[in-house]
Amino acid sequence: MSIWNYVVTAHKPTNVTHSCVGNFTGPQELNLIIAKCTRIEIHLLTPQGLQPMLDVPIYGRIATLELFRPHGEAQDLLFIATERYKFCVLQWDPEAAEVITRAMGDVSDRIGRPTDNGQIGIIDPDCRLIGLHLYDGLFKVIPFDNKGQLKEAFNIRLEELQVLDIKFLYGCPRPTIIVLYQDNKDARHVKTYEVALKDKDFVEGPWSQNNLDNGADLLIPVPPPLCGVLIIGEETIVYCSASAFKAIPIRPSITRAYGRVDADGSRYLLGDHAGLLHLLVITHEKEKVTGLKIELLGETSIASTISYLDNAFVYVGSSYGDSQLIKLNLHPDAKGSYVEVLERYVNLGPIVDFCVVDLERQGQGQVVTCSGAYKDGSLRIVRNGIGINEQASVELQGIKGMWSLRAATDDPYDTFLVVSFISETRILAMNLEDELEETEIEGFCSQVQTLFCHDAMYNQLVQVTSSSVRLISSTSRELQNEWNAPSGYSINVATANATQVLLATGGGHLVYLEIGDGILTEVKHAQLEYEVSCLDMNPIGENPNYSQLAAVGMWTDISVRLFSIPDMNLVTKENLGGEIIPRSVLLCSFEGISYLLCALGDGHLLNFLLNMSTGDLAIAKEGELTIGTIDDIQKLHIRSIPLGEHARRICHQEQTRTFAICSLKYNQSNSEEAEMHFIRLLDDQTFDFISTYPLDQYEYGCSILSCSFSDDFNVYYCVGTAYVMPEENEPSKGRILVFLVEDQKLQLIAEKETKGAVYSLNAFNGKLLAAINQKIQLYKWMLRDDGTHELQSECGHHGHILALYVQTRGDFIVVGDLMKSISLLIYKHEEGAIEERARDYNANWMSAVEILDDDIYLGAENNFNLFTVRKNSDGATDEERGRLEVVGEYHLGEFINRFRHGSLVMRLLDSDVGQIPTVIFGTVNGVIGVIASLPNEQYLFFEKLQSNLRKVIKGVGGLSHEQWRSFYNEKKTVDAKNFLDGDLIESFLDLGRIRMEEISKAMGASVEELMKRVEELTRLH
Repeated sequence: MSIWNYVVTAHKPTNVTHSCVGNFTGPQELNLIIAKCTRIEIHLLTPQGLQPMLDVPIYGRIATLELFRPHGEAQDLLFIATERYKFCVLQWDPEAAEVITRAMGDVSDRIGRPTDNGQIGIIDPDCRLIGLHLYDGLFKVIPFDNKGQLKEAFNIRLEELQVLDIKFLYGCPRPTIIVLYQDNKDARHVKTYEVALKDKDFVEGPWSQNNLDNGADLLIPVPPPLCGVLIIGEETIVYCSASAFKAIPIRPSITRAYGRVDADGSRYLLGDHAGLLHLLVITHEKEKVTGLKIELLGETSIASTISYLDNAFVYVGSSYGDSQLIKLNLHPDAKGSYVEVLERYVNLGPIVDFCVVDLERQGQGQVVTCSGAYKDGSLRIVRNGIGINEQASVELQGIKGMWSLRAATDDPYDTFLVVSFISETRILAMNLEDELEETEIEGFCSQVQTLFCHDAMYNQLVQVTSSSVRLISSTSRELQNEWNAPSGYSINVATANATQVLLATGGGHLVYLEIGDGILTEVKHAQLEYEVSCLDMNPIGENPNYSQLAAVGMWTDISVRLFSIPDMNLVTKENLGGEIIPRSVLLCSFEGISYLLCALGDGHLLNFLLNMSTGDLAIAKEGELTIGTIDDIQKLHIRSIPLGEHARRICHQEQTRTFAICSLKYNQSNSEEAEMHFIRLLDDQTFDFISTYPLDQYEYGCSILSCSFSDDFNVYYCVGTAYVMPEENEPSKGRILVFLVEDQKLQLIAEKETKGAVYSLNAFNGKLLAAINQKIQLYKWMLRDDGTHELQSECGHHGHILALYVQTRGDFIVVGDLMKSISLLIYKHEEGAIEERARDYNANWMSAVEILDDDIYLGAENNFNLFTVRKNSDGATDEERGRLEVVGEYHLGEFINRFRHGSLVMRLLDSDVGQIPTVIFGTVNGVIGVIASLPNEQYLFFEKLQSNLRKVIKGVGGLSHEQWRSFYNEKKTVDAKNFLDGDLIESFLDLGRIRMEEISKAMGASVEELMKRVEELTRLH
């Protein structure tokens, strides 16, 4: 691999961080807007459900997403603030069907300590100002002028340093905020302030409330007529206003999200950390609040956001499980739940760990992730290819043919499924419960095999059997007309479209019929010299219901012929060669190019380019058609294995065809044993648990590895653990457990106690290398006199804060430290010692490391950056050789938990990208990404393309791509170097022709060449 790297997303973020509902795309249109950290999606609420309208990347991590409506506007605007202190106001442009930027700006301060509890962004209900809490002790105000435009921002000092939540109150003559905060004795209070825009300062507000529930951390402002605020705690909920105070106790829970049901704010949905959904009702007489009531509705995914849409439909966005569209029913189901899940939206986040395996042994990698958290934990198998989701199935033997038909010409969907057998024809239909059930169409002849069926014009259906062509009304279901085969002849093959029928009888007779309203007319008859093996008349010309060409496959001379319709003249004939007859032909067009596909009896598919004006055929590709030559859109297929517990580490063992995972299960009921930790063994085909090893109380599984040792033929699972005691800051003890899989069971072969948490395990020259708290320790596998084995410590290396991530290659060891970036160690065989060779002296808090090649190491850190360092073996001095030089820097905007070498796609060695090495990564937001090391010549070409694309493709909200990708932490911000943004480069393929030509001119390369080179890169993932 090289220092020139290309970073691209194979699976977009799916962790839903924010959502809101309003009239964004039109005054009468109700929209759901979803933020997935670095993307926003705009959906339209329709009677059929949620319809996606737009999905765009945002060049920033979204901290605030709020809809608001300034005075004089007919529809809502969208305010977005990012974690790097940029903000923008977006408006919908119905003409272009995209968002335009109304306002943008930067709200960063040169000094100031970023808030611990995350940024808060709020908008005054009367649209007088936007408030932001970004730094401790400061409240930033962006005022609106009376035309709804934003004016210059200013800061107001805020005495409360430990702020938990801030909201605007409704119904106040002057803009008023309410602040929930914790004092230095850990007690929690709320206080209100009026914002005096002229004086740019706070005025003491109308009321405050001291000594709330210790777990209070969420404020819900209540709209008029009631006004006031709800304070949600862990054990109580309080309603507070200048004139009232009401409180109710609740079952201990941490509320993560809320959604307002009614415009008057008398009902709220609350979602807690266990995925339970409650309804909170404020009881009132006119404007006087009389009390609070809370009711459990049921269970959902653990909600990060709740948006009430309309008519009891609710969107539940989740960071820990799949997001859901649910319906709240008036009456509970058998289990007592009022919640009905209508749709699930897959979320891979947070990907805590993953492995790359080839389960089908076909040379194509699949990624198996540890996804989700708590009760929503799951394994996900992600692979390239199209997934087929079964909607309905029926057991039927001996099927000879299948066709789907519509009940009426204009219906959007097919209703009937016609299934033909040797001596009968049966008709199935989807009923209201979406189940297939048998039905009858009187006009159909059901005692014989059907050769062909099709929808026809004028609400008619065509059925062809060996003796006749039947025309049936799809409304009355009765026979309208019938054409009978001449006596002594039977129909062998047939095809039809909405207005035409073509059939062949024995003796090489070809008959062409046309369909009218209730009538079948024989138009033309031709005699061919051989028997016909297959036919097609799919209309691919101007008229979608009428074909001017017929494709005919022949026996004996093994040819495929094109005839013109209606006069049945031979246009062209193509001899296929060989002995295998054509079994099926199809006229079709892909992306505006016409093809004739011809399938042979031995499974080969020939495809001819078809010139529609002359009818000429040209072989498009010899041999087998891979659909990829026509369409290389890659689609990831995801299979979910819900675990009901949180898998944190995963490992695959090829020899035993198993996975092993470290997982923890949360017990809701008793608080004593709140969580239990396990090592579980799973079958790698069925994903069933086949064996479980429970860990001790307080013992966590931290690392897992499949390896073998010197002089031992067995393959073992090694697990590193830590005892996480409530009173300790850092674990002081752990274990290394060595298991053998025997008879599909985990057998403990050896265990070794350690003086800390075993954060990482690596196979190392037939030994086991462990990272334990601040040291690296090497163990060898020793045979005892009694024939058993044990792990024996050989040597170690101190000098880390916490050695969290370790990778090895040969005798080299690369360590990612909690806060001291990357260091390189080497194992000396003669001395049996591990020494430090070089290190990066920057302070990076690492989250993952990987070795790209002997000299280049890749790191990810907790400010969402990627970087590469290079070993400087040729340095002139010891000091130079002891320094890992930073050679690449890039802001990914994603928190990476794991890198793994591997690929998601079949690597065809003849393609340009077949040789390019890749590393896959998984992130908290559910992103699966690929980092590919490019040859320098390729890198320079795409770097030039990227800088030209930056000029043409502008970021949503005026956010700059260059700034977004710049390496950023508290200490410094520097431009990205030696990393390219594959997502931007591949968006070239989505540009219109004019903009492509603009870029082609700047690049000095043809549009075709650019498309070909970018398409090659898309094959990396």
